[in-house]
Amino acid sequence: MKTKNLFLVILFIFFSNNTFSQDIKILDGDTIKINGETIRFSGIDTPETIYYQKYKQLCYLNKQKVYCGELSKNKLIEKISNNKINCIREKNKDMWGRTLAECFVNNESLSRFLVKTGYAFDFKKYSKKKYNSEELYAKENNLGLWTMKFLYPWEWRAKIREYRKNKNTLKDIEMWFEIN
Repeated sequence: MKTKNLFLVILFIFFSNNTFSQDIKILDGDTIKINGETIRFSGIDTPETIYYQKYKQLCYLNKQKVYCGELSKNKLIEKISNNKINCIREKNKDMWGRTLAECFVNNESLSRFLVKTGYAFDFKKYSKKKYNSEELYAKENNLGLWTMKFLYPWEWRAKIREYRKNKNTLKDIEMWFEIN
C-alpha cells in the first residue's frame, strides 16, 4: 500500500510540474517552433530573414546595409533566452498551416515586447490595431527598426513577389534585398 501511494505521489508531482522541457527553435522574428509545432505570432510582422528560401530583407542605418530580419530574430532569441514559452492559440491556422498564437515569457507578451522595442510592427490588417500603442511608442522614441530606413515587411514581400513575376521591377526593390 505504501509503495502504491508513493508511486501516486511521484506521478502527481511529475505531471503537475510546469518545468517540462521545450524544444524551442526561433525561425524568424515572428515565428517559432515548439516541440515541432510551428507558431506564427498573430497580429505582428517582422522583416524577413529569408523569403522564398533566398531573399534577405535589408534595412539601412546611416546608409549601411543591415539584415533587419536577423535583428528582430536576435531580439526574440535574447528575450526568450532559456525561459519557458506559453502560447494562447487561435482556433484557425494561417494559410501556410502554421498555428497562430500570442506567446508569453514570464507572463509578458512576446508580440507586445517586440513591437514596443521597435523590432516588429503592428500588422493592422490582422491585428485590428491591437499593438498600435506599442508601435507608436517605439516610433516616437526612435527604437529598434525605427532608427533605420525600411520597407514594412508586407510591402517588401509584395515587391519581391512582383519582382519574381516581372524582373523589370528590379529598380523598385533592388536596394531592399540581397539574394542568399
